Amino acid sequence: MKVTKGKLNGVFILEPTIHGDDRGYFLESYNKKTFNSLTGLDVDFVQDNQSRSRKGALRGLHFQKGEHAQAKLVRVLSGRVLDVFVDIRPESETFGQWEAHELSSENQKQIFVPRGFAHGFATLSDSVDFFYKCDNYYNKESEGGIFYADKDLDIDWQLDDISPIISEKDLALPTFKSFKEEITN
Repeated sequence: MKVTKGKLNGVFILEPTIHGDDRGYFLESYNKKTFNSLTGLDVDFVQDNQSRSRKGALRGLHFQKGEHAQAKLVRVLSGRVLDVFVDIRPESETFGQWEAHELSSENQKQIFVPRGFAHGFATLSDSVDFFYKCDNYYNKESEGGIFYADKDLDIDWQLDDISPIISEKDLALPTFKSFKEEITN
């Protein structure tokens, strides 16, 4: 497995070794010892989540607050997405910056997104099966989010001429400026 650091503090891009032959392929998607050794982290994943989305679906930007914050190891099982994450840790040198990577069933890349990030993705293929591990349990009362089309963040979701399909809940999320004001008060 190849592991490289992302642009933002604490982010890692993981590329598994793929063993292919005329039958197909095999890869080890996760091994705690290998992950810990290559990242220098000791993460204990406790929950796996999976979603299916159709082309143009945009989910995010979501996070869990306080003691329920979650680190995630995200990947695509089938299809293709633009995976986006924003550093929302006020003490971080990369606070307010975002990073994006294309994840697909072809490239098999995974992204480790540490606690203190808002996360989302846009579906670029006809459909996608998205899978992620979390190091903390989901808690409804600790949900948070930032509006996907925030003008200050200016994220290019690479949906081109496709109108994104967004939940009512995600359309009502606050701006990054509102989020910053909330955490400083």
